Amino acid sequence: MSAHFNWRAQVVIASFAFRLLATAVRADDWPQWRGPNRDGVWRETDVLQTFPPGGLSVRSRAPVDMGFSTPVIAQGRVYVTDATTQKPRAWERVHCFDEKSGAPLWTHSYEVKFPDWAFDPQNKNGPASTPIVEAGKIFALGITGQLFCLDAQSGAVVWERNLGPDYDLAEFSGTTPSPLIEGDLLIIVIGGKPNACVVALDKNSGKEVWRALDDRWTYSSPAIIDAGGKRQLIVWTTKAVTSLDPATGRTNWRELFNTEGAYGTATPVFQDGLLLLSGSMFQLDPAGVKPSLLWPQSAAPAKRVLSQTSLPLIEDGHVFSDKSFGNLVCLEARTGKQLWLAGDVTDHKNGACIHLTPNGSSTLIFTNEGNLIRAQLSAQGYKELSRVHVLDPTYPFAGRKVIWPPPAYANRHIFVRNDEELICASLAAKP
Repeated sequence: MSAHFNWRAQVVIASFAFRLLATAVRADDWPQWRGPNRDGVWRETDVLQTFPPGGLSVRSRAPVDMGFSTPVIAQGRVYVTDATTQKPRAWERVHCFDEKSGAPLWTHSYEVKFPDWAFDPQNKNGPASTPIVEAGKIFALGITGQLFCLDAQSGAVVWERNLGPDYDLAEFSGTTPSPLIEGDLLIIVIGGKPNACVVALDKNSGKEVWRALDDRWTYSSPAIIDAGGKRQLIVWTTKAVTSLDPATGRTNWRELFNTEGAYGTATPVFQDGLLLLSGSMFQLDPAGVKPSLLWPQSAAPAKRVLSQTSLPLIEDGHVFSDKSFGNLVCLEARTGKQLWLAGDVTDHKNGACIHLTPNGSSTLIFTNEGNLIRAQLSAQGYKELSRVHVLDPTYPFAGRKVIWPPPAYANRHIFVRNDEELICASLAAKP
């Protein structure tokens, strides 16, 4: 074998090894609610399995104000929405920060009308809908029904809509669900009238393409699933769970399902023909058009919702979720039978939350106390691997302070906010 050929072979082998390494060590943005695939899974590798005793290394901090939305990360930038007040005036804002330094790059601010109670420090309010970044634009929906499409680089307004008068929206309700993008459509769930619970807009112009359902409101963000050989938009309101054709808004199927007063906030989760709405499990037939309720048998709304603050997880034929004020439970996915309950994840008070994010062979858990936990969840039980405090809770609720927004995970970092600051901390296994 010639020296020249040997050198060429070494280059090819090295190049191939590098590509394998690049594939194995993933790094991803988090451009929308529940991540790049909107499924709540963090697929990056080479991240910490055990947290350092001295805490995570904080890369940046940026001041923010009141809001319940999750930060989103795209193309080296972090975006988050909030609200600030100087009674009797209030403003909602969309912030853009540099991902690495936390330096402010731009802020889009607009004045809104808040009711008197929203100026009370014990009842502070702000945007709850998480923005979505796509193709160089960011789409942000405020708590008052103001919808903006902004240039992601400059913050310049591409188009805007005031949804309140257009769709007869009630003040401070109906605009909590996070929008999604399907093709050229920006789909929002706003509980509008007439027949405008769900509205699809042309993402390039903001013009309405279709509207559907006369359901009034929901806290649950919509989800797109593939079932029965077609795309389905799943919308869960206090009246029903409905499957719509995302291209036209036509109803595929609809199951009346009363959860009025139970505050269902979870995004629908679909896996292996099973559709989970917090504490209620449906089975879809092979054609994906006939849902049947597997559990619970009770029609009481309170029995149909496991948690008013947290999203459940289906994994390996089991459901994992917050239940009953901070308890983590494991249920059989097809029967709803409880296998175990772990009571040492977070505090046991109203408003406790347990945000579950699968990562590799274990699950990251972020709690209302601002703690990050890595644990193994299985039918056999809860095994905590590591725990670290990340951010102090600041929102007053039920006699203590909490953090409710779930974190975002991107590029081997965690991004999480309260109503005072947004922090970015490293989860990289190697510096």
